[in-house]
Amino acid sequence: MKKTIAMVLLLGLAAMPLLAEKPSKERANATANTAAPVMEDNATSAQLESVLDELDKAAANFRSAQAEFVWEQYQKVVDETDKQVGTAFFVRHEKDTHMAATITEPEKKILLFTDGKIRFYQPKIEQVTEYDAGAKKEEVESFLVLGFGGRGHDLPKSFHIKFEGHEKIDGISVAKLNLVPKSDKVRNMFARIILWVDTARGVSLKQQAFEPSGDYRTAYYNNIKVNAKVPDDTFKLKTTNKTKFIRPQ
Repeated sequence: MKKTIAMVLLLGLAAMPLLAEKPSKERANATANTAAPVMEDNATSAQLESVLDELDKAAANFRSAQAEFVWEQYQKVVDETDKQVGTAFFVRHEKDTHMAATITEPEKKILLFTDGKIRFYQPKIEQVTEYDAGAKKEEVESFLVLGFGGRGHDLPKSFHIKFEGHEKIDGISVAKLNLVPKSDKVRNMFARIILWVDTARGVSLKQQAFEPSGDYRTAYYNNIKVNAKVPDDTFKLKTTNKTKFIRPQ
């Protein structure tokens, strides 16, 4: 089947492009049997408005972020959790946002999003897979900045939002936001997404994305540095003359 980019889950969680022109039969069946959570759309509530206002203020001053991460992928069918460890970088430019993730465990992998293209480098097999976001560039980027420097009032454009109070993670007060995608297409991939956001800095300390199948992804971020200098070469792949480049159509 001819594949195109549907979106990137920048929840960083697997930091992998989700590819498919249509949902797979398995995913479609899971979606049909799993109703989207019924949520109160309280986007006008005073508490949520306050949180969104704080995120707007943080976004106005956001230029970059660097964070260490642990990404966990739970697979319901086999009841197993895979874990990846590494460092993520986000840099906002005048017209777009660049994102890089260097996975160090269990094996080195690098994911980049720059100039509307996603590049996934696997040094172990000397292969770079490149996807052009094309007309979906803004959609992809909106997921990349989800929880990292994005404007609060951009969220209700794509999600029904429920504010679930404040919690503390590593001693930091965070706002818990439960997001249900408005788009059926997106909800076929992620039934809901939960963010634990430090609204003062505009960054997420924890994120979860739940798939209709029962699989879910969890991301933990720590040692977060906001607006620190990120070297330009962070967004350049250091390949070899043996590296193969694959560009799926």
